[in-house]
This record gives sequence, C-alpha cells and structure tokens, in this order.
Amino acid sequence: MKKIVIQKGKEKSLQRFHPWVFSGAIARKDKGIEEGEVVEVCDAYDNFLAIGHYHTSSISVRIFSFVPVEPNFAFWKQRIQQAVDYRKSIYLFDNKETTLFRLVNGEGDGLPGLIADWYNGHLVLQFHSYGMYLMRDMFVQIFRELLGERLCSIYNKSATTLSDSNAFVPSNELLFGELDEEVRVLENGVPFIIDIPQGQKTGFFIDQRDNRKMVGDFCQDKKVLNLFCYTGGFSAYALRGGAELVHSVDISKRAIEQTDENMSLLGDVSKRHKSFAANVFDFIEEMPDNYYDVIVVDPPAFAKHHKVKEQGIKGYRNINRKAMEKLKSGGLLFTFSCSQAISKEDFQTIIFSAAALEHKNIRIVRSLQHALDHPVNIFHPEGSYLKGMALYVE
Repeated sequence: MKKIVIQKGKEKSLQRFHPWVFSGAIARKDKGIEEGEVVEVCDAYDNFLAIGHYHTSSISVRIFSFVPVEPNFAFWKQRIQQAVDYRKSIYLFDNKETTLFRLVNGEGDGLPGLIADWYNGHLVLQFHSYGMYLMRDMFVQIFRELLGERLCSIYNKSATTLSDSNAFVPSNELLFGELDEEVRVLENGVPFIIDIPQGQKTGFFIDQRDNRKMVGDFCQDKKVLNLFCYTGGFSAYALRGGAELVHSVDISKRAIEQTDENMSLLGDVSKRHKSFAANVFDFIEEMPDNYYDVIVVDPPAFAKHHKVKEQGIKGYRNINRKAMEKLKSGGLLFTFSCSQAISKEDFQTIIFSAAALEHKNIRIVRSLQHALDHPVNIFHPEGSYLKGMALYVE
C-alpha cells in the first residue's frame, strides 16, 4: 500500500479512532495515489495508524481499519455480516410489520462511505466515497450471498453523492435483479409506496421511523399540520393515530402527489387529510392562529456545511418561531434538523431563542434522534446528524 504521513501532533484523533483524516493534517504522501485507492496512514515517525480510502477532498482518507488488515473479499463480507447481525438483533429482519430499514449506515457500521437501505426485498446502495464505489460489484456479490432469495434487486443511487472533483459523475443504475415500478412497504404496519429511482435520498426518510410512531401516539382527536411533508410519512401516522384532520404541506408538487397516493392506502381515514403544494414559509404565515394542536417541522438541511451555518440557524429559528406563534396553546411541536453543521447544542439554542422571542413557555417532552437502524460510531459523533425535540408549547 502507498503511504500517507500525518503531521506531528495531528495523529491524536486517529489514536482516538476517529475515522476521518482531513487534508490539512497531511504532511506528505507517496506519489501516484489514485482517487479511491487503499492507503496506509502513518504518523510523523512512520508508525502505523490506520488503513482507509484516499480521496481528493477535505476528508482525504476515510478509515476502515485501525489494525493492519488485507482488505479482501472476506474482510468486507465480515463487515457487512456484522451489520446484518445487528439488524437481526433489533428484530428488523423478517419483521412483517416493518419491511424497510437501513442495513448499512456508513461509519456507524465500520463501512465509511457506504449506505445500504432495504425496501421489502429491494436494496438501494448509496456511495459517499469513490473507494467504496469502486467495489460495487464485489458488494453486489456479498449482498447476494448474505441475503439470498429474499433479495429482489440491488440499485445504485449515487449520482448526487459522489464528488465530481475528477470529472467523475456516476449514473444511477440497476446492479442486480428487477426493480418494481412501485415498491410497497410497511413501517410499523403503516403502508407506503416508495419511488426508489426518483425519490429523495434512497427513496424514503427511514431515519424518522421511531419519531413518526411517537407523533402518531399523540394525535388522537387532534388537528395536525405536517410541514415539509415530503411523501407524507408523519401524516400517515397521524391519521392512523386517530387525528381529527391532517394537513400536509410541501413545495414539491411531485411530493404532494406521492403524499396523496400514500394517504389513499389508509382507506376511509384518508378523507380527513388535505395536502397543499405551497412554500412552507408562506403557508405558515397565512394560516390561522390557535388552529392546530400538533405541528411537525421536518425541513431539509438548511445548513449542509459550515460555510452556511449562520444562514441555516436563521432559517431554523424563523420557522420554529412561526410554528410556536401559530400553534394552539397547550399544543405539541415536533421539530427537527438534519443539518450536520448544526449540533444538538446549536439546535437547542435555536429553539431557546425562538421561544424567548415569541415569549412562549416551553417544556421539552423528549429529545429525538434517528431510528435504531442508524447506529453511530462512538468515536465519530458527526454520525449523529438528526436532532429533534418534542415540545409542549403553552
């Protein structure tokens, strides 16, 4: 393996098993290292530190082992087997009530740069590193061996997740089997139709499963507003939970069409649902005060990186201020941020600021995060990207 040498003093994060090497920490590297190549990382005295994939980006090496290994087929199969075993341990495999879940969660499963989501027999791969992408054919073989006959297809959906710094722009493509035009799934017994090729992320926001269930548990006889609804995940749970009415809002007309389609799967209760293709900020500005008992605010990432963090903070504060202003007294606000640049502490400060500006007395009912199938490596706190709060607003 070619070597990358870290500046003196910069090895401490690796000694604490953090799986990223940033470009500014590199002292020197061997010539001719190619994008995605496996490299050995050493300290300033040439002592072994780790092995990972090299990339020409701010995160220059994504570490997959802190001990010397031969990263061959058997090594990667064992890693994926460990990910499968974890999902079995939390009762997601062969669960008749929940047929979609995250099978591989990047750094959280010791597979940095690889996401694998399961949709009732259809596996969607999303590569966030070129090193992982180069092994896609091997991963197809591994998943076929481990998942057997239950596997219907493997779809690569990485067109927007890989860096094009080397003029490389991958295409989304079917890697194995046949992909259904409409993939039908159940989540805690709630039915959804998933559009894998055209949907956001891998097709659905699987990370919100536990939070959707919690929202549904608080919606009996309530008027519910779901902002940034996407395909209506929270809305479906609210209807199943006995809501008096549910309104769903998203700026995407396609998302609203999918929301209506998902609500129709629920039968007669869908009559209590109405959707709006509208700008969320405009909608909440114009809606009546003290009307909704429950509001869900689950926006896209307002701050995808630190350069726009302040702008993102303003966006989160503004939308939460409006939700607090409009929510019925004694109502519940479920609010989220999926921005990696916004920490849990940042988000709590944003909510504190919004409450103070609106002169609202707020009780934190519960802090929320992603579902159990999104494990976080304890040495990689950045993996805990989804922050949420359930709030009682007086």
